[in-house]
Amino acid sequence: MQGRVLTCDQNVEGPITGKDVTDLFRGCMKMKRRDFLKAATAGVLLSGIDPFSFASAAQLFPPPQGLSQPDFDGHIKDYLHKMDNFDHPHSGDIILEKKQLALLNACVSRLKRLQSMAGHGNFNILSFDEGLAIAHRYPKVGSFTKEELDFLEKIFYSDSAIYGFWGEKPIESITTRINERKVVNISGSGNYLYKGKPREMYEKLRKRVGDQLYLTSGIRGVVKQFLLFLDKAHNNNGNLSLASRSLAPPGYSYHGIADFDVGQTGFGALNFTGKFTTTEVFKKLEDMDYVTIRYPKDNLKGVRFEPWHIKVYPEA
Repeated sequence: MQGRVLTCDQNVEGPITGKDVTDLFRGCMKMKRRDFLKAATAGVLLSGIDPFSFASAAQLFPPPQGLSQPDFDGHIKDYLHKMDNFDHPHSGDIILEKKQLALLNACVSRLKRLQSMAGHGNFNILSFDEGLAIAHRYPKVGSFTKEELDFLEKIFYSDSAIYGFWGEKPIESITTRINERKVVNISGSGNYLYKGKPREMYEKLRKRVGDQLYLTSGIRGVVKQFLLFLDKAHNNNGNLSLASRSLAPPGYSYHGIADFDVGQTGFGALNFTGKFTTTEVFKKLEDMDYVTIRYPKDNLKGVRFEPWHIKVYPEA
């Protein structure tokens, strides 16, 4: 599959936005799919219908103006195929060019050294400024270069819809800090949760499901989300679209404000796969009408099915 190469040096100043896309990719960038997804999503939301399923949107609304029914159906099939095969490259994916790929690799390496220095638990709630200070203080990590910082800012402030990620952005500033007085360390998990509703919901689930349910991922600050997202792209030749299908770009993760992931004890890494739906934990969660999954199957956000991802605030 051939992806589109993202070059940040083509007379583009500041973050890449949807307006820049046509200039960036010129003839090779087709806007029909973007317009289609925007129209379909807006139509579902404005109708007041719960936008739980991309397929439902296709049944409820006619093709956006300018798209024939066959093209409309083709876009739906293409979208669903990408979500079903989220971990594979696809035509039209945004892929970093050689220069940006080198910066990506350098940032991932430095972020991993920073995580080792700060400790995995503390790294989850580390702010961007705190991370920069630690990196500067300890030679084993080393200060981020100006080029690396520019690259990280470009990633954070760019429009994620370019990659095909259509989720909201609950964290708007790269320097957003997590108030440590408002979080609690969940014993034995290496993770934190916010006090209040997130912690209360987790404890409620543990009480209903039992000890076989445990916290696999809690609060993730901006720095943690940077590492997860960029490392996924790093392991896939700089493919930002592929990374965004399973990990929200930094700033777009609801783990930063409330959400958390759960799994079944003894299931290991399979807790982050579709096989989680075969566990007793998931079956019990399904029976609880107050439990909502952030990214259900065939969702409109450009994200794979995540049955382990608990949505804390239904309205968010």
